[in-house]
Amino acid sequence: MEILKHECGVAMIRLLKPLSYYQEKYGTAFYGLNKLYLLMEKQHNRGQEGAGLGCIKFHSKPGNEFVFRERGLGSSAIQDIFASVKKDVEASEVNGCDTFDLPFVGELYMGHLRYSTTGKSGISYVHPFLRRNNWRVRNMLLCGNFNMTNVDEIFDKVVSDGQHPRILADTVLLLEQLGHKLDNEVQKLYNKYKTELKIDGKELTEKIEDTIQVKNILHNSSERWDGGFVICGALGCGDMFVLRDAHGIRPAFYYYDDEVVVVASERPVIQTTFNVRISDVKELRPGSAITVSKAGKIEITDVLGEKENQRCSFERIYFSRGSDADIYNERKELGRNLHNQILKAINYDLDNTVFSFIPNTAEVAYLGMIEGLQNYLNNLKVEKILQLDPKSETYAEDVRSIVQNHNLRVEKIAIKDIKLRTFIAEGNSRNDLATHVYDVTYGKVKNNVDNLVVIDDSIVRGTTLKQSIIRILDRLHPKKIVIVSSSPQVRYPDYYGIDMSRMSEFAAFRAAIELLKERGMTEVIDEVYHKCKLQENMPKEEVVNYVTDIYKPFTDDEVSAKITEMLTPAECNAEVEIVYQSIEGLHKSIPSCPGDWYFSGNYPTPGGNKMVNKAFINYYEGNPLKRD
Repeated sequence: MEILKHECGVAMIRLLKPLSYYQEKYGTAFYGLNKLYLLMEKQHNRGQEGAGLGCIKFHSKPGNEFVFRERGLGSSAIQDIFASVKKDVEASEVNGCDTFDLPFVGELYMGHLRYSTTGKSGISYVHPFLRRNNWRVRNMLLCGNFNMTNVDEIFDKVVSDGQHPRILADTVLLLEQLGHKLDNEVQKLYNKYKTELKIDGKELTEKIEDTIQVKNILHNSSERWDGGFVICGALGCGDMFVLRDAHGIRPAFYYYDDEVVVVASERPVIQTTFNVRISDVKELRPGSAITVSKAGKIEITDVLGEKENQRCSFERIYFSRGSDADIYNERKELGRNLHNQILKAINYDLDNTVFSFIPNTAEVAYLGMIEGLQNYLNNLKVEKILQLDPKSETYAEDVRSIVQNHNLRVEKIAIKDIKLRTFIAEGNSRNDLATHVYDVTYGKVKNNVDNLVVIDDSIVRGTTLKQSIIRILDRLHPKKIVIVSSSPQVRYPDYYGIDMSRMSEFAAFRAAIELLKERGMTEVIDEVYHKCKLQENMPKEEVVNYVTDIYKPFTDDEVSAKITEMLTPAECNAEVEIVYQSIEGLHKSIPSCPGDWYFSGNYPTPGGNKMVNKAFINYYEGNPLKRD
């Protein structure tokens, strides 16, 4: 119900034929640019704070630009940057520029959609980042879907190498680190060919461009990286690369044929944009890189080694497009797995219960929930029919009554009406506005008789639930409101690309703290703080996540009950219960993506343990809004 700022989206396109080929076959030299627009627009859900695109033109003559970049801010950034590109193109056409010499008409494209997960904003933080040089091969465009947990370590390494970064941000540091290794690789080839082949000038430059090995640069740069990432890069001479983290935390998919190489964060956007089958789109294996050379040679290389599978389950629950075939089925299974808990919450009274969902992203889980409940109801009907006497005169009528008069009541109860503009409201007036974000369907809930069950994909902070949703549903006067979360309780911060980095944000954490206080167990809070503090300066590889101790005294049901109590508005008339998915149910539904650190505290990298302890220290020391 609350919108999470989350993982960014990436897109790359490498054209493998001359530009004239696409103009002749598809009627436009803008084939690559048009396809990039589609890839970005269809991943708009992944980033609404900014967007950027980059283009490399392979055959630009000296004295003319060969690296193009456009970036924008805001939810309309995609339209804005492409409108700006169009303006540049039209201005060049007026000046008589040849089609293939127009700006942003090139062979290699990069696109990025941004959601800030660090609290930093502004055009200087929008990807792609650009490293300039007069040697084409030393130019680099870089973008990614990532968050590094050891930025300080990377910074120290970059500085120890003699560099002077302008900004302490992981993207800048990675650009400088990769750029430094690129310079080293170029210099090594320069010395080698100048000495062995006795060549110089343009011939030497082209030899370096033709033979440079991007995978060597990736090997030499990435050994210290701790985080979840998909790093995308392009060199000014035409080489491209995409590298995925060793645990597969962040997603990446690719497709290629004899015309094009494509990489994106989500599989269905490639399928739709290029009209290809699901089997044609491949997942980039964890720890691997896909590289394409200046000459168009495509390689998949194991750079980091594939480690324990920690693919992000939240990606499947909420972030990715539900049109992906596997994700669609997984979300249905998440809803189906909850039917027993729901039946218990409504005391098995299906006749007096209405089922619905909020928001639209929960619709697929809702379908699965309804299927699970329908299976239960069908079995119940069979049992009742089997108990009837087939010889009875009323047998047919009794069977008909059982089949027709007992059905699930499924309704569209809440409809999104307006987007709350918080900048024009304060305090109580803001809360009043929040209750009008959704319109409700009246006349479907029997006053003070019916239960109302509403499924959501996740409940993280609970702010929208308390300020808006429960108040809105209570207008319908149900006897009981059951809020169902298709994900487990979110208990721990994420440090791999989702904007959930502070302990105080989580309803589950606040509930556990309240339970400790109520039961006179505040020494647990103090002990966790002291354990975290003792580890503050330890190497990340030795750090243990002691924040898990906060939850150990309580069952999941006890925490859920306290969350319910805390999020139920005082003026609510209906009884309220919040039901969460279990971690076991999560893994059963999404077996291919077991990464669950935000639910379990089992971080996939050492940096995660160090960061969660730091977050707890910030909370304890009175800096709950501080990001690290």
